[in-house]
Amino acid sequence: MKWLELLTVAGTTLVSAAIVVTLYSLGVRFTAIAGDAQQSSPGVKRSIAYLCFGLCGLAVLFGLYLIIPYFSK
Repeated sequence: MKWLELLTVAGTTLVSAAIVVTLYSLGVRFTAIAGDAQQSSPGVKRSIAYLCFGLCGLAVLFGLYLIIPYFSK
């Protein structure tokens, strides 16, 4: 078994999972901040939240692209 390749895949999986979770949690946090009545510019924070959700979705779609053999031919 090639241990270096196994460690590379495991490390990449951990990093990409952390990125997706961080983007999603930032999106949720900015959505909550934008919903607060005392904020001066909720539109900017809401657009940052939607950007985080969009990047999270793109990361998931890229992961599916890598996993499904039909797309990588």
